[in-house]
Amino acid sequence: MSKDNLRKLVEEYLNEAKLMQIATVKDNKPWVATVWFAYDKNMNLYFISRKTRRHSLELKDNPNVAGAIVKPHKTLGVKTRGIQFEGKASEVSLLELPKTFNLFVNRYPKTRKFMKSVRDIVKNITDHHIYKIIPSMIVLFDEVNFPDNSRQELKL
Repeated sequence: MSKDNLRKLVEEYLNEAKLMQIATVKDNKPWVATVWFAYDKNMNLYFISRKTRRHSLELKDNPNVAGAIVKPHKTLGVKTRGIQFEGKASEVSLLELPKTFNLFVNRYPKTRKFMKSVRDIVKNITDHHIYKIIPSMIVLFDEVNFPDNSRQELKL
């Protein structure tokens, strides 16, 4: 399969899924958190979290993250699909904040309940911030479209 076709399948999956799990590490102790996510056309992943959460604190010292995005499956034995990734995470820059805020509001309109505008983030009116993950690799595990070789790597 071509890189473009694989990329299209990954984008379709990202569009259908809503939650992702990210793993951070501090002092050789791993941590996993489940967060709502959005993505852009470059397959950067974005999530909102409080600055005081363990994963937010840990990625300040170590930006390396890994994660998984899996939609619910009915039972064992049913053909499954999912995404795993690795990359680097950081708080979104002030320059990127308007774009990423709009990504979230468009995907999750209820975002405005705890962040009314970009101004709320900049002025620390909310304790939530937007974080960006730049994946270096995405693995699509897809038994539906690739029954003979379900692990498909997309290097970015």
